[in-house]
Amino acid sequence: MGRAAIISSKPKAVEEILKIDIKPGWKKGTKITFPEKGNQEPGVRPADLIFVVDEKPHALFKRDGNDLVVHRKVSLLEALSGKTVELTTLDGRFLTVPVDEVIKPGHEVVIANEGMPISKEPNNRGDLRIKFDVKFPSRLTAEQKSDLKRVLGGGL
Repeated sequence: MGRAAIISSKPKAVEEILKIDIKPGWKKGTKITFPEKGNQEPGVRPADLIFVVDEKPHALFKRDGNDLVVHRKVSLLEALSGKTVELTTLDGRFLTVPVDEVIKPGHEVVIANEGMPISKEPNNRGDLRIKFDVKFPSRLTAEQKSDLKRVLGGGL
């Protein structure tokens, strides 16, 4: 009785570690291509391997181009008298932003160069935009209304 040899025509699997250096500021949809690192078949040029960057949502910041947007709620009293906004940036720094002007609904404060890094301009960043939502009281007592009229007079 003879022995049969089994010959496989399948290519041998080869593992290779590909390193991707993610640059700060890369936007969703950025493509990283490794030429000819995809699947191979005998007699056919290997395909390119393409990775596409996606972004995870952040609990506090929303990305808008190179800018970062954060929403803050303020009371009516804070809107009229001033508010200090304290934030921890994505890179762990602590920012204190005093807002002394009257905050109207939809008011926005822009802090230059505190947004996302711009990947093609290493020394530049987008802006940080703080958008305010003013919480109005649902009701006031007669005494509160009287006090407001006295204090504010015809100034509103």
